[in-house]
Amino acid sequence: MFVARSIKTDHKDLIHDVAYDFYGTRMATCSSDQTVRIWEIETSSGMWHCTSSWKAHSGSVWKVTWANPEFGQVLATCSFDRTAAVWEEVVSEGGGGDRGSATHWVKRTMLVDSRTSVTDVKFAPKHLGLMLAVCSADGFVRIYEAPDVMALNQWSLQHEISVKLSCSCITWNPTYPRHYAPMIAVGSDDPTPDTPKVMIYEFNDNLRRWNKIESLQDVTEPVNDLAFAPNLGRSHHMLGIATRDLKIIALEPAKESDDNMSGSTKLKARTVAHCVEHGSTVWRVAWNVTGTILASSGDDGRVRLWKGNYMGNWKCISTMKGDGTHVSLDHGAMSGTTHGANSPTAGGTYSGVSARGKGTSNQLNVWN
Repeated sequence: MFVARSIKTDHKDLIHDVAYDFYGTRMATCSSDQTVRIWEIETSSGMWHCTSSWKAHSGSVWKVTWANPEFGQVLATCSFDRTAAVWEEVVSEGGGGDRGSATHWVKRTMLVDSRTSVTDVKFAPKHLGLMLAVCSADGFVRIYEAPDVMALNQWSLQHEISVKLSCSCITWNPTYPRHYAPMIAVGSDDPTPDTPKVMIYEFNDNLRRWNKIESLQDVTEPVNDLAFAPNLGRSHHMLGIATRDLKIIALEPAKESDDNMSGSTKLKARTVAHCVEHGSTVWRVAWNVTGTILASSGDDGRVRLWKGNYMGNWKCISTMKGDGTHVSLDHGAMSGTTHGANSPTAGGTYSGVSARGKGTSNQLNVWN
C-alpha cells in the first residue's frame, strides 16, 4: 500500500516538474516562480522537509533532473528563458549542525545555445559518462559532455541534432550497451496533424554521429512526456508515451540485412497498449526500476499504475487521486488491449509520480 502525503511547497506559482534522486530520499521541484526547491525525507516520520531553495532562471523552470550520484549531487534545469543550467551541491565552509545550512547549491554552467524555450533536459545513463541531452522548441536536440567530472564548469557541445519539429521532451534508453548502441527518443508537441511526433535516434560509433532510425507512425498527437523502460532481459525496448492518451510501444530490433552498410539498427515499432482510462490529456509517465510497472498522470487528477501480463496485455492495477486517496478499480473499465486479462500482481519497486495537469497547483502529493 502507498501512504500519501501532501506537501505545502511554498512555491508562488505552478509546479511544472518533480524529480526524485537515485535513492528516492531526495526530491527536487521547479515552478513558474523561477525557483527550484530541494526536499529530503525524514525516514522516521516519512515527512518531507525543504532543505534548499533558490532562483534558478529568469523565466518559468520547466524541468529538473538529477545526475547519477556517482558524479556527486548534481542537478540540471531548463527554462523558458532559453537556457539550461547545471547545479552542484557543495558543503559550506563552517556550516552549522543543521543539514540545510551546511550545504548550498552552486551554478556550475549555463548552456545558452538554444534560440527558444528549452523544454526538457536529461542526464545520460552513467555508463556513458557525464552527458546531458537538452531539447528545445527550436527543433534541436543538443548533447553536452563534461570531460572532467571534477570540473563541472566545463561543458562542451558534442552533437546538435536537427529534429525539424518543435521538441517537447526527451528520454535516454537506460539499457547497458552490451548489445545496443546509445539511443534517445524525442517527442514533439507540433500541432501539425498526421505527422509522427516521436523520433528514435541511435549513436553510430563508426560515423560519430546520431542517426534517426525510426519515426513512430502510430503517434501523431502532440507528445507531453515519454520514457524508456529499464531492460532487464527483454529482447526489445519498451517506450511509454504521454499524449492525448497513454501509449506503450515495443521497439523490436529487426534482423540485420546484408545491405545495411550504415551500421544503424533497424527497429520494428509495435503498439502494445493504448490506454484511454484517464479520459483526458496524459502529462507524465515514469517506469519502476525493473521496467515492469508504468505510472501515468493526467488532467483527470489521477495517477494510474499499469502492468502487463505474460501475454503482453496491459491493465490498470491501481488508481490514486491527486489528493492522495486511493480509488477502487472498476474491473470493467480497461483498455481494449487488455480485455479478458487476469489481474497481475504488482512487482518491483516504484517511487511515485505527482498527479499533474499542465500545471494546476503549487501543492504537491507524494506516495511512499
